[in-house]
Amino acid sequence: MWTVAGQPRGRYGPTGRPRGGAAKNNGDIPHMTTKVDPTISQQTGANLKVITTFNQTESVSRHVRSIAPYDAVSSLNLIMERPQLTHFKLDWNESTLSPSAKVKDALMEYLKGSNGLNWYPPLFAPELSRKISFYAGVAPEGVLVTNGSDDSLELLMKTYLDPGDRIVTPYPTYAHALLFARSRGANIVKVVYPDVFTADLDSLLKAVGPRTKMIYLVNPNNPTGAYLHREEIEQVAARAPGSLIVVDEAYFEFCGETMAAMTRDHENIVVTRSFSKAFALAALRIGYILAHPNTITQLKRIYNPKSVNTLAQVAACAALDDLGYYDRYVKQVHLAKQMVVDYCAGVGLVCRNTRANYVLIQVPHVHKAIKGLENEGIYVRDRSGIPQLRGFFRFNLGDVNQTEEILRRMDKVFRRLGIVTTPA
Repeated sequence: MWTVAGQPRGRYGPTGRPRGGAAKNNGDIPHMTTKVDPTISQQTGANLKVITTFNQTESVSRHVRSIAPYDAVSSLNLIMERPQLTHFKLDWNESTLSPSAKVKDALMEYLKGSNGLNWYPPLFAPELSRKISFYAGVAPEGVLVTNGSDDSLELLMKTYLDPGDRIVTPYPTYAHALLFARSRGANIVKVVYPDVFTADLDSLLKAVGPRTKMIYLVNPNNPTGAYLHREEIEQVAARAPGSLIVVDEAYFEFCGETMAAMTRDHENIVVTRSFSKAFALAALRIGYILAHPNTITQLKRIYNPKSVNTLAQVAACAALDDLGYYDRYVKQVHLAKQMVVDYCAGVGLVCRNTRANYVLIQVPHVHKAIKGLENEGIYVRDRSGIPQLRGFFRFNLGDVNQTEEILRRMDKVFRRLGIVTTPA
């Protein structure tokens, strides 16, 4: 930013010096430098004296500097380039169907009403909190609605982690959560199970110690599907009474088992959930935290009560009023996963099923396979860059009819590349 002599700006006077004092030596400020812009000087004839520029590298928090931007890969642009094709977006574990008709009707009804978009949303989402309380079987005081479950995770990390704290997590796992931890200056202890697809309680407990501040468990784990049962998480809680145990239940509706009831008696257990998966509301960004009321009180210290937009609240309320629609979808997903498992068994491919809405398939020439699927309008997530997942790609499933077409195109690609050679 160029500061022209004779043009007051902020606390600086016409000479570019701080008002009421002598000029400060910018060498004393590590993120500030001074320059003269000869171009402007020639054009205006002004005698430019002090020009201050912002040093991005030095100004960024020291805990953030070493973090590369999150590598978010989406197929949306590719889908929009070929509108004539029926696409299957299976790379982000979203729902393959739109929300229920009741959700759409509720949104349209709200938009037609007198309470428009010019007002801030209801603070703390009280109506939705009550519905979530009933749905999850916890007290309303144990619910905090957030702007997506990512927002839940970031809030927990900001509230509980200090520089140097240890956070223990199975690995590989949901990468964005670890970025939040690193931005706080926390040290991440990664636990690699002997079989990454199967949770190993002993390996996890060995990594937990007196200096462990937080334990992060995606359950079922993304991307491996490794799963810890309730009694195993109770053992973790007993081993680490001074650690906050965050159980990420983004895929609860598909899994069917929850740790929500444990939050009533354990102040150090927190559950996060999402409306982006089974409830098909990923575009509206809405999730929630289930925790002991005392934990919710601590989170509210920095929680923004107007962070969840009104349309998201309206849609989520309507979704919880139409559970039958989503239950039917979940049943279809389980049938679809079994179809993929059976196909892979029939053609000799390794397929890892999970308790979530996705599976993983291992193939030779994985990058060629992914590109071939992309050409056929099927978009999957390459997981082969993770050392424990060489040759694997991950994709979520939808209903049975969709899966029949997905498998038809997939088989076509695999046979063309010589990945599948069995008789058709």
